[in-house]
Amino acid sequence: MIIGKLGAAGRGCHGERSGMDAAILKTFDESLVRCQAQAGFLDRFYEIFLASSPMVRAKFSNTDFVHQKRALRMSLHAMALAAEDEVAGPAKYLESFAERHSGRSLNIGAEYYDLWLDSLLQTVRETDPECSAEVLQSWERVMMVGIGYLLSRY
Repeated sequence: MIIGKLGAAGRGCHGERSGMDAAILKTFDESLVRCQAQAGFLDRFYEIFLASSPMVRAKFSNTDFVHQKRALRMSLHAMALAAEDEVAGPAKYLESFAERHSGRSLNIGAEYYDLWLDSLLQTVRETDPECSAEVLQSWERVMMVGIGYLLSRY
C-alpha cells in the first residue's frame, strides 16, 4: 500500500522533504547501473508489471513500448535526481511526469503505483547480480520520493 510505503520512505502525504542519505543514493545509483547493463531489464519490468493486474494490462493496451521504455529509463533517473536535490526537490525534475500521470491526463492513481513499485523491486531482485535487502531498500526509498510527489499532484 502506497500510504504505508510513504511513511517508510520518511515522507509525508504532501511530499515534504526529509532528506535522502548519500549512502542510499549511492547504493541506488550503483544498482541502477548494474540493472541497466542487463539487456532485458526494462523488458522484464514490463512483463512483471503487465502480469500484475488486469487493470494494468488494460491501461497499457495501446502503448508503444519502445517509447514507453525510453520514458521509464528517463523517469528512473529523474526520480533519483529528485531524491538527491535537497533545494529544488521533486518539482524541478518531476513536474511534467506529475501532470502527465495526473487525473487530468493519464489518470494514474495510487493503485497503479503500488503495482509499479512492487514490479520494479521484483525486477531489481531478478536483474541486479548484487541485489540485497539494502539495495531493495534504496530503490524503494528513492522511488517513493517521486511517487509521493506524483500522488500529491494527482
